Amino acid sequence: MTQRVLIIDDDEVFASTLQRVLGRRELDCSVANDSKMAALLMEKYGFDHVLVDLRLGEESGLDLIEPLRARLPQARILVLTGYSSIATAVEAVKRGADDYLPKPVRTPDLLRAMGLEPGKEQQPERPGAPPSLDRLEWEHIQRALANNQGNISATARELGMHRRTLQRKLAKRPVQN
Repeated sequence: MTQRVLIIDDDEVFASTLQRVLGRRELDCSVANDSKMAALLMEKYGFDHVLVDLRLGEESGLDLIEPLRARLPQARILVLTGYSSIATAVEAVKRGADDYLPKPVRTPDLLRAMGLEPGKEQQPERPGAPPSLDRLEWEHIQRALANNQGNISATARELGMHRRTLQRKLAKRPVQN
């Protein structure tokens, strides 16, 4: 039986690329670029997996998790984001997401998170190793950014750094370890 996947992402290029990649794995994918289109597709079809972007234009993918879980209780819901942080990962799981993956995501990692590819669970390359200082700094910045509702200037003032320095640090997302 073919598994159905709903991709909710406002980045049309990313969504269509993901649709092609998963289609090659014989998954039946539908794409919604906003919550209204996602609701229409959910009314029409049942889905086994939902991949939702954290930022959907002016909307938050976090706000879609609970309605998705209510409508599709058996579906695996994964949040994909280019703006990953510990705070949003925790919030996504609290709201009912099964997993949270930073973009860009490798196909084997995505399939494993969807429960479609056998293999080891995702583990750090060095089990038990503490996070790097760069990673800890990144997470601290993400918490401060969330506390300031994404306002770069207010976050830079809170952290005692120049706005441009903060922007450079945000552009250099450290590798997950």
